[in-house]
Amino acid sequence: MKKFVLFVMGLVFLSGIASAYQVNIDAPVSLSIGKPLIVTGTTTLPSGIYIDVVLYYQLTTSTEVKSNVVYIKSDRTFTTVFDTSNLKKGTYKVEVPAQGLGSSSENIRIIQLIDRADEIYISSLTRQSFNGKMYIAGSIKGGENSGIQIEVVGPQNTVVFGPTYVNTNNAGLFSADITITEPGDYEVSFTDAKGYIGTRTISITGEPTMSVTPITTATTYPVFSAHAKASRDSPAYFSVRTLFGPVVLHTSSSIDWVIEYVDDKGVIHMVNKQGALNPERAEFQGRGKTVYVKVYPYKYADRSEVFLYAENVNSIAVSPTIPEAFAATAPQTPTETPQSPVFPLVGFVAVSIAVLLSRK
Repeated sequence: MKKFVLFVMGLVFLSGIASAYQVNIDAPVSLSIGKPLIVTGTTTLPSGIYIDVVLYYQLTTSTEVKSNVVYIKSDRTFTTVFDTSNLKKGTYKVEVPAQGLGSSSENIRIIQLIDRADEIYISSLTRQSFNGKMYIAGSIKGGENSGIQIEVVGPQNTVVFGPTYVNTNNAGLFSADITITEPGDYEVSFTDAKGYIGTRTISITGEPTMSVTPITTATTYPVFSAHAKASRDSPAYFSVRTLFGPVVLHTSSSIDWVIEYVDDKGVIHMVNKQGALNPERAEFQGRGKTVYVKVYPYKYADRSEVFLYAENVNSIAVSPTIPEAFAATAPQTPTETPQSPVFPLVGFVAVSIAVLLSRK
């Protein structure tokens, strides 16, 4: 640790000043992990010298995390930044060592580092193929009917989107399609009214195949949802009233779901690409008509409640009956039609008449 005590003491003795130097620092009371910890301060120390600013982790004792050497500017102020990305949540202390400082110096600040990473869930894929767009979707705990601020930093370490607020629906769900110009790793950070939540990395693979112009607005739609119990033998059926433009359907995760939907020409499409770890996802062009959807687990042993989410639609509802388009493929339950007692009686009468006529 760099020492400035001898220098300070020498100045004190040479100038005949009896009072000590003052240092006052400032830092946030609380901060989300991943955000930079900015420490600022003022001092009566001469400009042009260096002091130490130390960050400690506070448990039962103080453990030094990092020490920054800081230059005193001409206006007797200083600033330093600590990276909190790899720190754990808890109580921290930032301090300028007190040697040679006056008793009125405010050289210590206590800071709470908060971890909010578990408050956000990302349902979109963290690895996507390049097509000029990056899809981001998820949900935020406690963020119903509000919004979330999204900022995206591209592979060249430049901001390619935001910070921009995206609305959340009554389930806290949000989504955005963001225009991008190249493959690579994109850092997506999320902030709400309470502050910074966290950052996720989305990797875009492949090669550019088109010329696109970056924009700084997202195409976002309200997200509607419905849910029903489903098994392989008893699928869940939904009716979705679409708007015009791209429609996105995706299921809940934890089960390998299969989506089937009927387009406006009556053709049935089946989608099953994601497995159990990620939500199943289907995309098509909406034409303002009702699209019927069937969802069921890939495995016969699975049986659970499935949530179906829909974007760029007017409504989504569980279908009370099997839609006509799926009727031919719906599992059939064998039934026996009871035979009417009239037919055996008619047969008996016919046989009796024939016997009587033969005797005459």
